Amino acid sequence: MQKRTLGNNGFEVSAIGLGCMGLSYGYGPATDKKQAVELIRSAVDSGVTFFDTAEAYGPFVNEELLGEALAPVRDKVVIATKFGFAGGEVSHGMDSRPVHIREVAEAALKRLRTDHIDLLYQHRVDPNVPIEDVAGAVKQLIAEGKVGHFGLSEAGAQTIRKAHTVQPVAALQSEYSLWWREPEKEILPTLEELGIGFVPFSPLGKGFLTGAISETTTFASDDFRNIVPRFSPEARKANQTLVEVLGAIATAKQATPAQIALAWLLAQKPWIVPIPGTTKLHRLQENIGAASIVLSADDLIDIETAMSGITVQGDRYPAHLQARVGR
Repeated sequence: MQKRTLGNNGFEVSAIGLGCMGLSYGYGPATDKKQAVELIRSAVDSGVTFFDTAEAYGPFVNEELLGEALAPVRDKVVIATKFGFAGGEVSHGMDSRPVHIREVAEAALKRLRTDHIDLLYQHRVDPNVPIEDVAGAVKQLIAEGKVGHFGLSEAGAQTIRKAHTVQPVAALQSEYSLWWREPEKEILPTLEELGIGFVPFSPLGKGFLTGAISETTTFASDDFRNIVPRFSPEARKANQTLVEVLGAIATAKQATPAQIALAWLLAQKPWIVPIPGTTKLHRLQENIGAASIVLSADDLIDIETAMSGITVQGDRYPAHLQARVGR
């Protein structure tokens, strides 16, 4: 697995990471713990060094899972986790008060079975706490050796700039993929200017870009996609054109649609590190395989041309969640 650097401080991670949320939260019933541990360790064996979690995934159980799975190889991996929700519950709203940030970090260290968090993100911008105070709180944790690097998630360009003046931001984590390209307008130029890495979550469109989801697919009752407008049956039907185009490109490259979607992200900037999530070993290996696919300039032009005529249908978030992003 190739390595990439996030930020300007030599923070090196594998070119593709593993988003671990779906093992415990968000996409239906949690994966059996033994199987989840096996999947995480298989990722390590395949060269993945970058693992993403959060206190809110469960809450808490996802961090505990990573702590157990990665304990034997802790010195060989990079763990990213997040603070920002009251009591670790997304439904309880934001809480990025400095005292709370410290409480979350201390608790996360125990759950992760480690003495340091490599990358600590603010999960969502808290409108009630100045971002300078947030950055200052993480800066103090970094000075104490409890945190290695500071990150933001779904933050807007001005917030990123303000935070960066207090404590250098190593990485921004936000959604970015062939079916959500909003970051290209303002976020990517800002990150490039400031020397900040980008960690796209949902790089496979929450599974849609794999081609495994159709208008007739049903999701578990507690699957987040049930409330996402882009995953209504009507939107899924309309958006199949995107998957068909991706599939044709993948066939020509002797790859899968998921691999092309990930390879496209990797080709955008050398400081982009996607974190696809999965609960299946064969999908894990498929995703990792994307790191070895090289898209030529002509390939990228062909993809751009093919995609330019497609308008993706449906909002990526329901209104109440969309209000939390881009601040």
